[in-house]
Amino acid sequence: MSPVLKTFAPHFRADPRKTGGSLMRVFRDTRFSRDKTPYKTNIGIQFRHASGKDVHAPGFYVHIASDECFLAVGCWHPDTDCLARIRDWIACKPEKWFSARDHSSFVEAWSLSGESLTRPPRGYQADHAAIEDLKRKDFIAIAALSLDEVIDQDFVKLAGSRFAVATPFINFLCDALEVQY
Repeated sequence: MSPVLKTFAPHFRADPRKTGGSLMRVFRDTRFSRDKTPYKTNIGIQFRHASGKDVHAPGFYVHIASDECFLAVGCWHPDTDCLARIRDWIACKPEKWFSARDHSSFVEAWSLSGESLTRPPRGYQADHAAIEDLKRKDFIAIAALSLDEVIDQDFVKLAGSRFAVATPFINFLCDALEVQY
């Protein structure tokens, strides 16, 4: 993926390291879980921003499992500071957010997903034009994949083209977090 990412997202990395790289660990953290199954049943691969230290940084993601395959883009469970910065950026620039979120090629390939609050977050007006987006706890979008697409020899090309379509969305999040796209 590295050469593909460089064509449209040069600050995002496909890290080949076995530990701490793009391929997520296979072991589950079972310390606080009722399910003590030691291994994950999916393959997770994240291509995060060069300044990101973990899965919560802006990034591109590939999920492959026997029951579900998909691509994802955005910020999943951003920390408190990053979440506040994204919300403030949306509140200050709603037309730019709507342009990125509702871009025709993005909407065609991607669906917004993730957790949201039921009530407006503290400090934001309930009648703000983007209040439903300000309630978000995750700023991610998902594109479903079929198993045939995943095992196709052109999968990297397909993933790259779908990720490239999400450029306005990811660029908005990077601007909010003051990192280069």
